[in-house]
Amino acid sequence: MQGTRVASRYAKSFIDLTIEQGVLEQACNDMKYILQVCKSEHELVVFLKSPVVKTDKKLAVLKELFTGKLNEVTDAYIRLITHKKREKYLVEIAEEFLNQYKIKKNIITASITSASGLDDTARKTVISLVKGNGTNEVVLQEKIDKNIIGGFIIRVEDKQVDTSVSRKLSLLQRKFTQN
Repeated sequence: MQGTRVASRYAKSFIDLTIEQGVLEQACNDMKYILQVCKSEHELVVFLKSPVVKTDKKLAVLKELFTGKLNEVTDAYIRLITHKKREKYLVEIAEEFLNQYKIKKNIITASITSASGLDDTARKTVISLVKGNGTNEVVLQEKIDKNIIGGFIIRVEDKQVDTSVSRKLSLLQRKFTQN
């Protein structure tokens, strides 16, 4: 709980700063890059969370990793959170920044799982259904799962529609066992 509260506050302040400086899009790309690096290099996350390693050593490693690859505002922000001993929350701050960015830009993330994947027509139909009458942008994450046999499962925020054949078979099996 503590980490998410800290991440939320730091992400909000960073979004406000990037909007003020006019570098919101670059900061978003930077946070995606930071998240990608941290997720691919688990040792980096362990290193940043280690209370034994001194701040100047963490700063040197972060500088070596990210200098020239990040916007100067993002680079300065990372130095700031490291000086404040909040570098252990870097991954959470980056994730929360991206969440708050999506909220600011009215971007909805929808996840669809199907047995064989979607063609372009189906993809456009799903995106238009998720959009509804709103002007939101929709990011569609597609997953293929042969276990659902047919149909699809779509998740948008906290809502889910499951029209998979495996679910229908499961419901049918439950009815048979009850009778």
